[in-house]
Amino acid sequence: MPWFAIYTKPKNEKKVVEGLEKIGVEVYCPMITQVKQWSDRKKKVEMPLINSYVFVNIADKNRNIVFNVPGVVRYLFWLGKPAVIQDHEIEVLKDGLKGILNNVEVQGIQPGDILTISKGPFQGKEGIVSQIEKNKIRLVLKELGVLITISKEE
Repeated sequence: MPWFAIYTKPKNEKKVVEGLEKIGVEVYCPMITQVKQWSDRKKKVEMPLINSYVFVNIADKNRNIVFNVPGVVRYLFWLGKPAVIQDHEIEVLKDGLKGILNNVEVQGIQPGDILTISKGPFQGKEGIVSQIEKNKIRLVLKELGVLITISKEE
C-alpha cells in the first residue's frame, strides 16, 4: 500500500492521528521535542515536524475513509493526483528522528551551499543551506523536500 500525505486543520495533527488509528488506518506523524519558554517557566513540548501534515498508509480504494475523522482537510496533490510518498522516504524520516544532532559549528557556510551531513540521524543526506544564524543552520533536505534546523547545544 502506498503512503499519502494528508493536510489537516492547524494544530490538529495529534487529534487526526488518534482518530485515524481508531478506524484502523496506519498513520505516521513525525514528532520532535522542543523547549518552549513562557514568562515563568520552560517546558518540553512534543510538536509535529511538519505542521498540518500526517502520512497515511492506505489502499487507494479506501482513501475516502480518512474524511470521517474531524480535522482532516484534504490530500496533498501532485500533478492532479494524490501525492504518493515512497516507503523509503517515510523510513528516512523515521530514522532521521531517532538521533539527536549536537556539537555543530557553523563556519564558512553561505545560503545556497550544498552540504552533506556528516554526523547524526541524517548522516549522508544532502541539503541546501537556506538560512544561517549564530549557532543554527537551516537545510532543505533534497531527498525529502523538508526544512530541518541543526543547532549547537550549549
